[in-house]
Parts: sequence; structure tokens; C-alpha cells
Amino acid sequence: MREAATATAEETGATADTPSIRPVPGSTPAGLPTGGAAPAAAAPSGSAGAAPAQPAGQPSPSPATPGSPEASAPSAATGTPGDSATNGDSAADAEPVTGNPASDAPDAAVDPAVVETSVSSVEDGHPEAAAVTVVARAERGGPVSLSPSRAGDFMQCPLLYRFRVIDRLPEKPSAAATRGTLVHAVLERLFDAPAAERTAPRAKSLIPGQWERLRESRPEVAELFADDPEGERLAQWLTEAEQLVERWFTLEDPTRLEPAERELFVETELESGLTLRGIIDRVDVAPTGEVRIVDYKTGKAPRPEYAEGALFQMKFYALVVWRLKQVIPRRLQLVYLGSGDVLTYDPVRADLERVERKLLALWEAIRHATETGDWRPRPTKLCGWCDHQAHCPAFGGTPPPYPLPVRVAGPGDA
Repeated sequence: MREAATATAEETGATADTPSIRPVPGSTPAGLPTGGAAPAAAAPSGSAGAAPAQPAGQPSPSPATPGSPEASAPSAATGTPGDSATNGDSAADAEPVTGNPASDAPDAAVDPAVVETSVSSVEDGHPEAAAVTVVARAERGGPVSLSPSRAGDFMQCPLLYRFRVIDRLPEKPSAAATRGTLVHAVLERLFDAPAAERTAPRAKSLIPGQWERLRESRPEVAELFADDPEGERLAQWLTEAEQLVERWFTLEDPTRLEPAERELFVETELESGLTLRGIIDRVDVAPTGEVRIVDYKTGKAPRPEYAEGALFQMKFYALVVWRLKQVIPRRLQLVYLGSGDVLTYDPVRADLERVERKLLALWEAIRHATETGDWRPRPTKLCGWCDHQAHCPAFGGTPPPYPLPVRVAGPGDA
């Protein structure tokens, strides 16, 4: 596995020639360039926001800009659940969830001994996700698409995938995931302002309004502070959101960034017929055409040995962009606001082909479970944060009646 590079230095911003747009679900990302399917090359020296030249297949460190800290080693992590919520795919799945069973867990990646390939299972933001309506069910009622979060659910526990996608069991809102939603909304809205006005004080001033907007669009989050009549916990929670927003300014300089896309819904159908979809936090495009996909995390960066799980989601998005626009992103960048780290990775074609094969195998397993009704629990230490223990056989519970037709296994079935 190629090591991803982690840095606390601010990455030079990619200045896009294309204005920021807000595409509707299913639309083609107009802000992205179209090119050949060859691996993306490094931009010429001196181009704004371009990644440095790097040999193919080598790690790509985040360059330090003048006056910024030098690249540092990854922060330590505990090997427990990942960022309280990753990227906002709930709308893309058309299986919205109100919380994450692991969202209040310590911020790190899942121990691969517990889950072979881990990605966080619920989104870290996207307040407008509920406004996106996507049909994700076939005629027989089964799922017909896959996103990073739902892929992560199935790899973590097939029964969890069933509870969320097939049964659509309700989940309690999470303070950590909701804070991630709020922070994402603030960082998105900040780019509405002229570059010179994108300051930390302005960003923090957006928090009250975005919190009110979030409460209006998702009334259930109000129950997070139902037992807080004096507002002390809410005040502390909002202060923590402010701290995350402030830390972002130590990692990136928004005055030097003009995103080509923000909160970009992407969707593509592979030759196999599998539909992949998701929502990308930010897409930067350099004047020379190189694409950088950026994702904000409100948790802490994983230890290096767990970086591959964190990068799965980003490679998923890179695959979708490649299949949509025939352009392999030059750089994938995870910005960890919880620890002040930036994890970067420069994908090549072989990376994305491997991810595609993995997703096809995963989808075949999901299809088989859907047809047979065989959704088995996979108990791990993540179970402590699961809302569905009352329905889980591993905890003495009983799943709800299976709502889909079941195919009886024949002699030729494994």
C-alpha cells in the first residue's frame, strides 16, 4: 500500500476558471474538466494551486506555503471508530439517517483486525441533503446504488446495512454528527463571500444562522439539547464548532481558493450496471486542469496504518469523477479539523481500477443478501454505538419482518 502523506501545512489553493455552481442531482459536474483517461499529470511549476510533480505511484506530501508550518507526522489515534461522520451521502443513498451509531466515539480509524476495510458509516455534513430526492430502489424494492457510507455499513456489519437501507429503522440524532453538519454548512457558505472577506471571524459569525437553519430543516436535532434548559451544553457545543472552524484557517487559506464545486452531487453507472453516487465537499480545479477532491473531517486523523480505510471514500469519489469526466483527480485531500492534519494522496489509474473491482465484489455480496434475506450481524467494538441492538440477534434482539421477496437457495448456490 502506498503511504498517504499527512501535513499540517496549508495547501496552496487551486484557482478555478469555472465559477462555483450548485448542480442538481444527476447532473454532470459542469465545473470539472473533461480529458483522457490517462493518469493525471503534475501541473507545470508555478501554476496556481497545482500539485507538485511527483513520480507515479509515490506518496505526495502537502507542500508548505510561505509562512506556514512544515509538514508534520500524523497524529496518534486509538484504533477505535473513525471520524464521527464522513461525507454526506445520505441524500445520495436516498436512505437518510439522523445519526451515526459510532458518531460519538473517539475519532480514529477502525482497527483492521475488527473490520477488514473500514470507512466511516455516516456523513459528516451536508445540511441540504434532505432536499435531494433520489430513487434508490428497484422494482422488487431492493437497493440499486452504492455510496461510500453504505459501502462502509456493509463492510462493518451486513445487518447494519439492512437496518438502514432495507428496513430504514430510525436512529437518534448525534451531537458529533450534527456538529459536523453545522461546520460543513459554514465552510460551504463562507465561499459565497468575496475572497478578501473569507476570514475566521466572518466564518464564526455564520454559525448561529446555520444552526437555526439546520434546526428548521431537521427538527429532530432539537432533542439533542432538550434536557439543557439553561443552554449550557448548547453553548459549549457551539463553542466546539467555532474551534473546528477556526482550526480550518490554520490548514487552508480560503482567500486563495475558488472552488469549482461545493457540496457536489455525483453519480455514474458503471459498465456492470452498478450505480455509484455521493456528495463531494469541495472540488478545486487548477487553471491547467488538474483536479483536487477535498473532504472535511471534524474528527482526528487516523494513524498511518489505518489511512487506507480513510482513503477508501476518497478513491470512491475519484472513481466516480474518472468515469464521469475521464479525468483522474490529481490529488485527494482529507482535512481533519479535529487534530489539525491534512492527509493527501495522489491516485493513479490502477488505484481506481482496484476500487472498482472491490465495489463490484461488494455489490455482488449485497445483491445476494438482498435476494436471500441473509443479513448476518458482525459484532465488533463498534456495536456499543449502534442504535439497533434491540433488533440485533447478537444482542438477543429480533429483526423486523423482512420486507422483500426471498429467493430459496438452490443446489447450485454456495
